Amino acid sequence: MSVLDRFKLDGKRLFVTGGSRGLGRAMALAIAEAGADVVLTGRTQSSLQTTAEEIRTRGRTAWTIQADMAIPEMCEKACESALAEIGPIDILINNVGDRREGMPIEVETLSTWQHFIDLNLTSCFLCTKLIGGAMLARGHGGRIINISSISAMIANHGIGGRHYETSKAAVLHFTRAVAADWAPHGITVNAICPGLFMTDANRRWAETNPEVLERFVQNTPMGRPGEPEELGPLAVYLASDAAKYVTGAAYVIDGGYTLW
Repeated sequence: MSVLDRFKLDGKRLFVTGGSRGLGRAMALAIAEAGADVVLTGRTQSSLQTTAEEIRTRGRTAWTIQADMAIPEMCEKACESALAEIGPIDILINNVGDRREGMPIEVETLSTWQHFIDLNLTSCFLCTKLIGGAMLARGHGGRIINISSISAMIANHGIGGRHYETSKAAVLHFTRAVAADWAPHGITVNAICPGLFMTDANRRWAETNPEVLERFVQNTPMGRPGEPEELGPLAVYLASDAAKYVTGAAYVIDGGYTLW
C-alpha cells in the first residue's frame, strides 16, 4: 500500500453533525472526495440538500437528517434513525457547536447556559454513545473526530458567552477519556481545535464586531483567519488509516494564534 493509499476512504460511511454549513460542510466534502459516503445532520433542510448535492457531484452517496442537535431527544433520534435506516457508520465527526450568545456570565440565564452545554457537549456525548457504541458492538473499529476549539485552552478577548470555552474544554477531555477506553477496540478518538475560520456565520459576526476580528488577526502570526476548506485535509487524515495509531490527540489549527 502506498502512502497516498492510506488516506483513501473508499467504502466508508461518515456521520457528521452540523454538516450542511461551515466547517462541517468543508469536512464532509473533503471526506467525500477521499471516497466516503456521508450522512449529514443540520437544522435547515435547504442547506442540507445543497451540501448533499455537492457530495453527490463527487460521486458519493449522501443522506440528510434534519435535526436540532441542541435538543437531546432530537439528537438521539437522529443517531438512531441513521443506524436503523442507513446502516453502520465508520467515521463520526461531532462538529455541531456555537457560541451564538455573547452575554457576560453575570447576566446569563440558566436556560441559555444549559442550551449551549447541550449543543456543544451533550450532543458530542450522545452521538459518541450511540454511533460510537454501535462501532464498538460491531467490532470492526472506527474513527471519531470531535471538533473542540482553541477556546478549550484560552479565554477569548472581548467575547462573552463563556459557555463556549467551558463546553469545548469538556469536549477535549471527553475525547481523551473515550480514546483511552476504546483504543483496545480499534476505535480512535481525536479532537481538532480550530481557531478563527471565516465561515458564513463568522463573516456575518465580523460585520458587527470588526474590532474583535481585527484584534484576532493582529494576534495571529500568519496574519489572517483560516478558510473552511483548509480544515478538510486534517479531517481526512484523522478519518483514514494514515492515522490509525493516533488517538487521544488534539490538533490545533489556528494560524499560530495560541503561540503568543
